[in-house]
Amino acid sequence: MLRVPADDHLAVTVRVLTALGAPEAAAREQGELLLEGDLRGHASHGIRRLPVLAGRIRAGLCAPAAVPQLDWSTPAVLRVDGRTGLGPPVAHRAVEALVEHGTGVAVAAIRRAGHLGMLAPYVERLAGAGLIGLAVTTSEALVHPWGAAPAMLGTNPLAVAVPTDGEPVVLDMATGQISRGKVLDHAHRGEPLPAGAAVDASGAPTTDPTAALDGAISPFGGPKGYALSLVLELMVASLTGTALGREVRGTLDTTDPVTKGDVLIALDPAAFGGGVALGPFLDELRALDPAPGHAGVQIPGDRARATRAANLAAGVPVDPGTWAEVTAL
Repeated sequence: MLRVPADDHLAVTVRVLTALGAPEAAAREQGELLLEGDLRGHASHGIRRLPVLAGRIRAGLCAPAAVPQLDWSTPAVLRVDGRTGLGPPVAHRAVEALVEHGTGVAVAAIRRAGHLGMLAPYVERLAGAGLIGLAVTTSEALVHPWGAAPAMLGTNPLAVAVPTDGEPVVLDMATGQISRGKVLDHAHRGEPLPAGAAVDASGAPTTDPTAALDGAISPFGGPKGYALSLVLELMVASLTGTALGREVRGTLDTTDPVTKGDVLIALDPAAFGGGVALGPFLDELRALDPAPGHAGVQIPGDRARATRAANLAAGVPVDPGTWAEVTAL
């Protein structure tokens, strides 16, 4: 694994995207999201996404200079047409609008925007403004429903950030047991997958990443993860007017228009008469004696912040083959 300075990591993305027609500000916003993926230990959402982004721009499927259209259809509902632009700049404009709107409850329904990357940075921005932030998005059908073999659902991640008197509590999780990027990474390195992460084309559990690529990712938590994935997919499609199941395309390929949707929700605790001090309860959780075999209690967001800080200091971890490919761009 290479260790790349964060500035160099960001600079590669900015150089590639500006050469392909992106304004520098938009290229930096996209690059920062790819950097966050690698900094936080999620290479599936890191700079390895850049070749696909470049391919989509070259194929005319992504307009890197697009300016999104934002319309408040009701006092609390923001409809966002990304106009096939890069995902992070579109989502950042939506976050800014939610923060500025000040209605107590506001929802952004986004369509025709590229892959957003990790969802945590968006809800963290909302939490930084004192708002509870939620984000949900759909993806290509990569996950099998509980009780059947074919991939029919997205990994459909959910992110939530709750502001506290210290660091926010940040949940960012997919509803699949593992990301497709990690399956590809295991296949590249010739290493088996964790048990229960995937099935082969017949629906039998497999730890062979090559067989998993021909099969499907399993939902986390069995039927509970499947149910959560399904209701999130239905919710996003209903609110954004975007595709479902196998008709969701455009974040992993360089051939199809983007058809997934994204939903961002901002809730202002002050508008509800909130203001409970959350820090003491979180401190109490962290101070609990560890159970046998455990190092202690962490709060969602703790691990990501620690991993990010360590990688900023030591250098951003990037697969050598990935780094060679993106620098060749």
